[in-house]
Amino acid sequence: MVLRIHFSPDDLALTTFAEAPDPFWETLLGLHALQAGHSRSALTTWRAEIAPEPTFRSLQALAPSRGYSPDFLTPSEAREGFDAGLDALLRTRAARRQVELARLSRGAPVPPALQRLVTHEATFRDMAAALTRFHRTAIQPLWSRIETDFHRHRTHCGRALLGRGFGELIGSLHPALCWCGSSLEVAGDHVNGDLELAGRGLRIIPSYFCDRRPTVLADPRLPPVLVYPLPARAEHDSSHPIDLGGVLGKTKMLILAATARGSTTTALSTAARISLSSASYHAASLRKAGLIVSERMGSSVRHSLTPLGEDVLRAGQEVH
Repeated sequence: MVLRIHFSPDDLALTTFAEAPDPFWETLLGLHALQAGHSRSALTTWRAEIAPEPTFRSLQALAPSRGYSPDFLTPSEAREGFDAGLDALLRTRAARRQVELARLSRGAPVPPALQRLVTHEATFRDMAAALTRFHRTAIQPLWSRIETDFHRHRTHCGRALLGRGFGELIGSLHPALCWCGSSLEVAGDHVNGDLELAGRGLRIIPSYFCDRRPTVLADPRLPPVLVYPLPARAEHDSSHPIDLGGVLGKTKMLILAATARGSTTTALSTAARISLSSASYHAASLRKAGLIVSERMGSSVRHSLTPLGEDVLRAGQEVH
């Protein structure tokens, strides 16, 4: 099945990438990962370390790993931080809760405790408190890494946008995404139909805990978002460090380190103490390996690291 997201010129002008990780999307998708596991080895370890709590099990019934989860669990106000999202969640009207819980019940019977979320404000506040505890217990300890990976990827997307354009960038974010004319196609058995942005634009949110496939809100009337898996950084066994200097050679490692500062070819030659032609040769080799990208700026060429290049440089530095 395919969901087609239709863009007008106004929608393209209003489409943005999230400026920071969304705490409520990470919390919801963390609940999914806790139930179904995750393809990323680091999160397999994370899952094993989460102490089971009765309140977490009730949240899992509200947010099953497969199928629908209520849209009110991911308020758009969370872009301003967890507290802003929590305030918005607590203001969710009973009528909306009823509609979204009815939709949840189509996949599986809703336990009586969840049905009380509609009519009992105290029960709804207890649910919000449990969600907050899960965020602080399970998500917050990883937040520094989430932010690091998020901003690294966002920087890479910015470079790609400038160098290749919006259509090619958005189609490269995930294999399930395809830019076709003026529409973005999202493939998957969990989506179908058409979403008209109608001048609202689209907020694009990379998510650390999102696994396997991009997703959207079920209600097309809500502010449109596209959430997709944040590419995982390279992982290696730190107990057996790799001497990347021996693999790439001292000169290429010097070039890689200089590139981290966004250097021109001339600056690379100075940093590595080699000729301009040699610096250009080494830069071309690193570019072909996917470790750096190069962009002409006037009469010079400026080089910068790709996410893979950053991982390689970081791993090399950890050895010394």
